[in-house]
Amino acid sequence: MTDIKTIEVEVVYALPHEQRLIKLLVKPGTTAKEALVRSGIPEEYEEVDAETARMGIFGQSLGTKGLATADQYVLQPGDRVEVYRPLIADPKEARKQRAEKARRQAQQKEG
Repeated sequence: MTDIKTIEVEVVYALPHEQRLIKLLVKPGTTAKEALVRSGIPEEYEEVDAETARMGIFGQSLGTKGLATADQYVLQPGDRVEVYRPLIADPKEARKQRAEKARRQAQQKEG
């Protein structure tokens, strides 16, 4: 049971082979960035830097489309802070490369 002086939130970080979900009790007024630091995820995963990590709340990226940044967004009870992994490749470029590879394979089968 949560205390009136705290709210419960979750911080999640997903890798291809595992997902970390940390439930925290934090004081009202805590930001998404502060929750990430409190979760211990940056210490557990060296690729996560609390200063630069991209984050979102329930799939809505913080710092985009008019949303507050991670150090501005004040958490609400039940919020799920999602820590996003950096992209390995530009999605448009990766799609273009897959299409080119499929085209080459189709040409090889024909020829």
